[in-house]
Amino acid sequence: MAVDSLIMQYNVAQLLEEPIGSSRSYQLDETLSGVERVADRLCGPVRLSKTQEGVLVDAQLDVDAVLTCGRCLGEYPLNLTLDIEEEFFLMVDLDTGHRMSAPVDSEGAQIDEAFTLDLSEVVRQYIITDTPMKPLCRAECSGLCQNCGANLNLQECQCGKPAIDPRWGDLAGLLLQEQN
Repeated sequence: MAVDSLIMQYNVAQLLEEPIGSSRSYQLDETLSGVERVADRLCGPVRLSKTQEGVLVDAQLDVDAVLTCGRCLGEYPLNLTLDIEEEFFLMVDLDTGHRMSAPVDSEGAQIDEAFTLDLSEVVRQYIITDTPMKPLCRAECSGLCQNCGANLNLQECQCGKPAIDPRWGDLAGLLLQEQN
């Protein structure tokens, strides 16, 4: 899964030269393409603020995605709002150009040698985290027939009554005895 990284790359060299607390605001509004995209559209405000050790990213992105239902295998739209707050750390000293190590206990992303902050991986991870593990087009989705594969949301199964699993045969026999 990839998010088009070119639209979410920000050169922060000038911001890093400014005092702590300085910020830049951007408006992200992009339609994504490609086979491995995780969303169709991303839009919303992105704010970059200089911190002691890097840049803090605050963003509230509306995401439009198309998911595949786990029961009927049909596609359905999903709209998410991501509240992103991540700190990106410098990996190269701004003045000397020497490599630096990330701060202790830092889990944030990195600002590369060209002072480019790439937000795409963070956005991809937030989308994956907010997407349901077992996506359903609706709670009452009937799914597919186990025998003929018919979508039970659109039509009734044409294969008749489902066969009883032989592992449950004895219990099914008791149910028939009780009904008689």
